Amino acid sequence: MKNKIKWGIMATGDIAKKFAAGLKVNPGAQLLAVGSRSRKAADKFGDKFGVPRRYPTYQALAHDPDLDVVYIATPNSLHKENSIMCLKAGKAVLCEKPFTINAQEAEQVIQTARTEKKFLMEAMWMRFLPAMRQVQAWIDQGEIGRVRMVQAGFGYCGGVGTVYDPALGGGSLLDVGVYPITLADVAFKKPPDKIASFAHIARGIDEQAAIIFHYRGGGMAMMSTAVMTNTPKDAFIMGDKGMIKIHEPFWRTERLTLVRDGKKDKVLPVKLKQHLRYHYEAEAVMESIRKGELQNQLMPWDKTMEIMRILDQIRGQWGFKYPVEIEGNR
Repeated sequence: MKNKIKWGIMATGDIAKKFAAGLKVNPGAQLLAVGSRSRKAADKFGDKFGVPRRYPTYQALAHDPDLDVVYIATPNSLHKENSIMCLKAGKAVLCEKPFTINAQEAEQVIQTARTEKKFLMEAMWMRFLPAMRQVQAWIDQGEIGRVRMVQAGFGYCGGVGTVYDPALGGGSLLDVGVYPITLADVAFKKPPDKIASFAHIARGIDEQAAIIFHYRGGGMAMMSTAVMTNTPKDAFIMGDKGMIKIHEPFWRTERLTLVRDGKKDKVLPVKLKQHLRYHYEAEAVMESIRKGELQNQLMPWDKTMEIMRILDQIRGQWGFKYPVEIEGNR
């Protein structure tokens, strides 16, 4: 394909590796460069994925003159400064979720993109998967009637070290709580009017939490999130005429069941291309860049801000702040 979009990847951790694997199957993408905090890590990543340019600092990657877009996969606490650095260096940015530590940081990043006139998107890749688009289509078509309730949880044990480091924005809410919260947004298409939540805080992070949303008109979402507890990983969207079961793991499912009153259940396989999932959002980014857009319609800036404000409100109920917020008075 002519005029390939040239990508750089910032950081070399697990999610960066998964994203790189997704880019390799996309004919419109060229993975040109990787940046890390050390030459050794950059070279190891480059060797694994055939990346020709390897940089020992994030700054060097950001200033590569040939890159069109940078995918930021650094720890949560670095998302703001890394995104702003890349935008000011003239690069489009796809920043891994959570977009930033809090809504105030998110506003600063978005304002930078607006000022620099550069594309910017949060990498909430779940929204771009075939199954999630099918769920949205069923809801829009009225297959389950009016959405009344969502039930979803994402909890696990044995994550990587950054998840358990409060200085890096670790904990369950920002790591995995964003998935059930995003699913609730997919179902109801609006923010809740009331939120009730409880968390167990230990070792400086939210190890697990229970969250309930109430929506005007009576809708509700019941969610759980954890990094020290295994939970069921399927999800349900329930309406007044039926229900959608999103089989586990709901955030990257390959099977849906549509249950409707008086009709036979419809089980629908929704396969991921080569069992990969990150290239769908990459395709969306490249389409927007080619169109000259600053935002993607499926994951626009106001949607990122909406979710960030919800996360802030939840943590406000816990009285919980990350060290970077306390130190920076943010």
